[in-house]
Formats: sequence, C-alpha cells, structure tokens
Amino acid sequence: MQIRISLPQQSLELHDERGTLLCRYEVSTAKNGAGEQNGSFCTPRGRHIVRAKVGAGATANTVFKRRRPTGELWTPQLADAFPGRDWILTRILWLSGKEPGRNRLGEVDTMRRYIYLHGSPDPVPMGSPGSIGCVRMRNADIIELFDLVPAYTQVDIVEFGVEAGSWSELGEPARQMRETVFVEEQRVPRDLEMDEHDAVSRHVVARDAEGGAIGTGRLLPDGHIGRMAVLADWRGKGVGRALLERLLEEAAQQNRRHLALHAQTQASGFYRRFGFVEEGPEFIEAGIPHQTMVRSSCPQGIPSRAKEPGT
Repeated sequence: MQIRISLPQQSLELHDERGTLLCRYEVSTAKNGAGEQNGSFCTPRGRHIVRAKVGAGATANTVFKRRRPTGELWTPQLADAFPGRDWILTRILWLSGKEPGRNRLGEVDTMRRYIYLHGSPDPVPMGSPGSIGCVRMRNADIIELFDLVPAYTQVDIVEFGVEAGSWSELGEPARQMRETVFVEEQRVPRDLEMDEHDAVSRHVVARDAEGGAIGTGRLLPDGHIGRMAVLADWRGKGVGRALLERLLEEAAQQNRRHLALHAQTQASGFYRRFGFVEEGPEFIEAGIPHQTMVRSSCPQGIPSRAKEPGT
C-alpha cells in the first residue's frame, strides 16, 4: 500500500500495490504551507513512512497529548474551555522521513518534529490548509485509514495534484505536455502525436502548486492507456505514478477488465510494478522501441470513500 498526500488538492489517497485506489479523503495541512525546518509549523514534503500507530481501539474524539490519551473526550464545551488548544484526536499515524537532509535527521527531521496524520474536531474544515504542520483528518476517516494501513506504509507528500476530464476540458494543457515531451524532446512527428482518439478519450493532467501542467496521459474507449508524458524537471518525483493511478481509477469506473498500452521499452519496468506484463515482441513506433503490455483484472468498483475531494 501507498499513501499520497497532495498539498495543492488537500487530499489523501490510499492505493494498493497494483495502483488501485482504495480511499480518497479531504485533509487539512499546514496553514504556513510546505517546509521541513524545525519550528516552521509547515508540512514536510517528500518520501515518508508510517513509523508508529497510536490509539488503536480508542473512542472517537479521544484527546491525545504527547501521544497519550488525556482521559478527555473532545466536546464543544471542552473546546470553549481551552480555546487555544491544538486538538489531536482519535488516532495518530506518526510519520518519519526517508530522505536524509530533506526530511530526516538534523533540523529537518519529520519524526522529531512530531508530524502526524490525526483526527480533528468535527467543526474543523477540511479541504484547505489550517494545521500547524500535521495532516488533519476527519475522525471517521482517520479510523478507517488507521485500520487499513500497517506500520511502515509509504507516505508521499507532494506538491502536485492530478485531475481527469475530457479533451474539451483538458486538451490544451495535455497538448502542451505532449508537444514538449514527445515532439520537441523525443522528435516524434507532430502529425503522429495528435490523432482522432483524443476527442473520445479520458485525459489526466498533473499540475504543480501554481496550477501549471507538468504531466499528462489518456485512456482510450477500448481500454488502451497512452500518451504518458512528464516534464523533465518533474521526473522521478512520483508524477508518472500518480498519472497512471488516476487512469487506472478512470478505467475501474468504466468497469474495464482488460487494459493495454504501448510502453517505451526503457519504461516497461515501471508498468510491471502495476501488474502489466509484456505481450508479443518489441516493435518500433515513431522511431522508438516499444513493447505491448497488458493487465487483466476484475474491477470491484470504486469504494464509497474514493470520491473527489470536496464532494
């Protein structure tokens, strides 16, 4: 399993080892924004793990201080009595950074900064920044997530989000990404890159914190995934994984049982991690070696909590 927290979208997603979306929740990260420095009251970025789970079996609204229950249950009356208190309720998933110098050790150590995923009072708004560094969740959501994930689950906190839509909705940024990556960088002829399938496909676009497009991909009506492209500066940062996982979600919503793609040969290992397997010989497409890869599954449908943030 893997958790991804999107700072721009204020969302948390849980995926299984094949990239299938299990849950999506609204969250609230730091009102001071992203940052790793001790004392910054910012939410740290990068690769983390769930280092410890605290609060198993506790009653919802149990109040924690220094990861120990205080014996109190949060109520509006208790909140009125302690108006300045930062409430940590119900369950705690304590994070530890995995990147020395960025979010681990020294003055940037996530665990020593006591950064948690934790429950919050019901009136606390989700979907917008508001914490002092931690990731706030609704009580019902943190209970569900706590029961689903084991210790040492990977947690990526990222500065991008992914949206899905039609060509009329996302065609312009998708075209821009494909022009940059395929036509300009890889020298694919422009008349081969844009085709009649765009108008009838589902498209995904990744955007950075400022709303600029940084990656794209598409799902054809017959279940073919393609046109996966990520800007060079964003490669190796989880954008490709997030794009593919969103395409897999779109396919599951369409009850697609068989998916296929033409992977550039050097990228076939990436797709294998999501359950795709090679089929047939290598071939040349647009002057680049490719490999057909397929994945079969029996979609169970998207869980009720795997919904768009804000809905």
